[in-house]
Amino acid sequence: MRRVLVIGSGGREHAIVWKLSGSPLLEKLFCAPGNPGTATLATNLDADIKNFSSIASAVKENKIDMVVVGPEDPLVNGLRDFFEADTDLANVVFIGPGREGAKLEGSKEYAKAFMERWGIPTAGYKSFGKEDIGSAYDFLDTLQAPYVLKADGLAGGKGVVIPTDLESARMELATMLDGKFGDAGKRVVIEEYLHGIELSVFVLTDGKDYLILPEAKDYKRIGEGDTGLNTGGMGAVSPVVFADAAFMKKVEERIVKPTVDGLRKDNIPYKGFIFIGLMNCGGEPFVIEYNVRMGDPETEAVMPRIESDLLAHFVALGEGRLGGEKVIHSSKSALTIVAVSGGYPEHFEKGYPLEITAAVEEDTLLFHSGTRKENGMVVSAGGRVMAVTALADSLNAAREKAYRGVSGVSFKDIYFRRDLGLDLLNFKNN
Repeated sequence: MRRVLVIGSGGREHAIVWKLSGSPLLEKLFCAPGNPGTATLATNLDADIKNFSSIASAVKENKIDMVVVGPEDPLVNGLRDFFEADTDLANVVFIGPGREGAKLEGSKEYAKAFMERWGIPTAGYKSFGKEDIGSAYDFLDTLQAPYVLKADGLAGGKGVVIPTDLESARMELATMLDGKFGDAGKRVVIEEYLHGIELSVFVLTDGKDYLILPEAKDYKRIGEGDTGLNTGGMGAVSPVVFADAAFMKKVEERIVKPTVDGLRKDNIPYKGFIFIGLMNCGGEPFVIEYNVRMGDPETEAVMPRIESDLLAHFVALGEGRLGGEKVIHSSKSALTIVAVSGGYPEHFEKGYPLEITAAVEEDTLLFHSGTRKENGMVVSAGGRVMAVTALADSLNAAREKAYRGVSGVSFKDIYFRRDLGLDLLNFKNN
């Protein structure tokens, strides 16, 4: 029996908590700091996830023997290394890589060099600092529009810019190197633009073996028809119609296996999730980016499609026997809609009371993304407020059910996209 702590406070963590809460292997479940949604399934702990000593104290006081890290910051900043250096915590099963492995997300330049070293298909690139701006302009001249500019470090999912003409690309590059994204943009990776359709593949690995979880496609733009500013994610769909068995075999052989093998050959112990952002270019997979945790809102669509015991998989990972496990994927489709505050991803207000005004249908799940309790009421506390996921036998049915579900969520200035999943329905009919 396990005492498990999930670290984080968003919809991703609520979905992980929801999935783990049904395991027969679970003794007690905690979340730090959690949200009003996780509080219905777990004990929320008032720990500061930026303060590693605070997390360590919570783990020791509550006799926690497994930690699952939701967001990337604690991993990039070395939370696993902190645990391994403490003799009282070294035996805690820790789901997430150490600082070196987390560089796959913490540095775009590092990740591109890793892919290049191990022959993993990705777009051609070069990276530059402020002192190299002349060479960077020269490299832009060799590329065709549009142009992909990425801040090297963590920028909250907003460090990628895709100018459509050369003059804009030069201006954007100068702005980035001049501090637009702070320290994250001290170096900028310039890539060739890949033409295709994006999807996300999720892997759980013990550094030797791996499990491939259900794939997903997210929707990053604020506006319908994928227009407007990039956000942390407005919704997600799983499975992805164009990720058929033949395509996923290519992904496994060309990307998943070489990634896990490359980490091992580089002597980087890696125990946790690898999120592989992919582009399907005419049936051929190319890596856009790595993340070292589950995605949000993809997790809210992926977790409900895992029929096997996620906690059993985590236990096997901790014991180095992941190769004997099998993930059971549901045949159902999941669609997640994120309800956001008006004005997001720019200026928005917080503190608006939430109301659930309709009965929740079977196989419809509400995951709290940015909420808090205030005077006994649940109020909005972020740009992304609530994620509504529906499961059904087809994407169209899941879509209809999810939109019925989100219509029952109410708060001032609520906004959500109404076109999620339509592109895949149309893709299927082509």
